[in-house]
Amino acid sequence: MVEPMSREERDAGNRKVKIGFLLLVAVSPPLIAMLGDPTPAQLAIAAVGGLLLGLLVVWYLSRLAAEFTDGSRRLR
Repeated sequence: MVEPMSREERDAGNRKVKIGFLLLVAVSPPLIAMLGDPTPAQLAIAAVGGLLLGLLVVWYLSRLAAEFTDGSRRLR
């Protein structure tokens, strides 16, 4: 029989998922920009924009996921 996850295991798993989403979203704009032969400044702008967009997506998904967790951990 499988035991329930501890809070530490769940938090570690959630952290890994957040980092994965952040990396996926942050790396996409610079890779797409590479298709157009960008200047270094354009590539840097794409990287910073991707990072900001990734942080926004992770923040939004964290808020959304908090709606499905217990009330004591809910962000408001």
